[in-house]
Amino acid sequence: MNEEQVKGNWKQITGQIKEKWGKLTDDEVTQAEGRTDYLVGRVQEKYGQAKDEALKEVNEFFKALK
Repeated sequence: MNEEQVKGNWKQITGQIKEKWGKLTDDEVTQAEGRTDYLVGRVQEKYGQAKDEALKEVNEFFKALK
Protein backbone atom coordinates (compact mmCIF):
# COMPACT_ATOMS: atom_id res chain seq x y z
CA MET A 1 0.00 0.00 0.00
CA ASN A 2 1.16 3.51 -0.67
CA GLU A 3 0.77 6.27 1.90
CA GLU A 4 -2.51 7.54 0.41
CA GLN A 5 -4.04 4.06 0.58
CA VAL A 6 -2.80 3.68 4.15
CA LYS A 7 -4.45 6.97 5.16
CA GLY A 8 -7.71 5.91 3.52
CA ASN A 9 -7.75 2.57 5.32
CA TRP A 10 -6.27 3.73 8.63
CA LYS A 11 -9.11 2.54 10.86
CA GLN A 12 -8.89 -0.98 9.40
CA ILE A 13 -5.08 -1.06 9.66
CA THR A 14 -4.82 0.11 13.29
CA GLY A 15 -5.54 -3.36 14.65
CA GLN A 16 -2.71 -4.84 12.62
CA ILE A 17 -0.38 -2.06 13.76
CA LYS A 18 -1.25 -2.70 17.41
CA GLU A 19 -0.68 -6.42 16.85
CA LYS A 20 2.77 -5.86 15.32
CA TRP A 21 3.93 -3.08 17.64
CA GLY A 22 2.15 -3.84 20.91
CA LYS A 23 4.15 -1.28 22.87
CA LEU A 24 2.44 1.56 21.01
CA THR A 25 -0.51 3.08 22.85
CA ASP A 26 -3.93 3.52 21.27
CA ASP A 27 -3.36 7.29 21.34
CA GLU A 28 -0.05 6.99 19.49
CA VAL A 29 -1.61 4.85 16.78
CA THR A 30 -4.55 7.24 16.49
CA GLN A 31 -2.26 10.27 16.29
CA ALA A 32 -0.23 8.69 13.50
CA GLU A 33 -3.32 8.61 11.21
CA GLY A 34 -1.36 7.27 8.26
CA ARG A 35 1.65 9.53 8.73
CA THR A 36 4.60 7.25 8.18
CA ASP A 37 7.09 9.66 9.73
CA TYR A 38 5.15 9.83 13.00
CA LEU A 39 4.74 6.05 13.17
CA VAL A 40 8.43 5.53 12.43
CA GLY A 41 9.31 7.92 15.25
CA ARG A 42 7.12 6.09 17.74
CA VAL A 43 8.45 2.67 16.70
CA GLN A 44 12.00 4.01 16.95
CA GLU A 45 11.36 5.42 20.42
CA LYS A 46 9.45 2.45 21.89
CA TYR A 47 11.69 -0.27 20.47
CA GLY A 48 15.07 1.49 20.66
CA GLN A 49 15.75 1.16 16.96
CA ALA A 50 17.80 3.36 14.67
CA LYS A 51 15.65 5.57 12.45
CA ASP A 52 16.60 3.75 9.25
CA GLU A 53 15.82 0.39 10.86
CA ALA A 54 12.39 1.60 12.07
CA LEU A 55 11.65 3.15 8.66
CA LYS A 56 12.51 -0.11 6.89
CA GLU A 57 10.29 -2.11 9.26
CA VAL A 58 7.32 0.25 8.84
CA ASN A 59 7.71 0.34 5.05
CA GLU A 60 7.88 -3.46 4.88
CA PHE A 61 4.75 -3.67 7.04
CA PHE A 62 2.81 -1.36 4.69
CA LYS A 63 4.07 -3.18 1.58
CA ALA A 64 2.78 -6.47 3.01
CA LEU A 65 -0.75 -5.07 3.45
CA LYS A 66 -3.21 -5.78 0.67
